[in-house]
Order: sequence, then structure tokens, then C-alpha cells
Amino acid sequence: MNKPLSLALLAGGILLIVFGVNASNSFGSDISRFFTGSPTDKAIWMMVGGVVAAVVGLLGLARGSK
Repeated sequence: MNKPLSLALLAGGILLIVFGVNASNSFGSDISRFFTGSPTDKAIWMMVGGVVAAVVGLLGLARGSK
């Protein structure tokens, strides 16, 4: 994996994590949390996807290009 792609994955992952945290603090998530005990699926998937993308980006940067 080349360095620019790894950096893009890392940056995109961080953005998804931030958007997921913001979505989990939204009014819709509060309503969902009241009835189900957990935030909306959208918020959860954004955070999970962000973590996965950030980890892949970090691994790509740590591994380096050959």
C-alpha cells in the first residue's frame, strides 16, 4: 500500500470517528438510546468504519512501501 493511500485512509477514518461521535450525541440517537439503550445504527457503523479505516491506514504507514 502506498503512503498517500494510507494517509487518506487514516484521515478518512478519523473523520468518520468524529462524525460517528457527533451522530451518537444527536437528538435522534438520544431517542433511540431511550427506547433501545444504544445509539442509532448509523452512528455505530460510522464509528466502527472509522476505526477500521484508521487502523488500516496506520498499518499501511507503519509497514511502509516496498
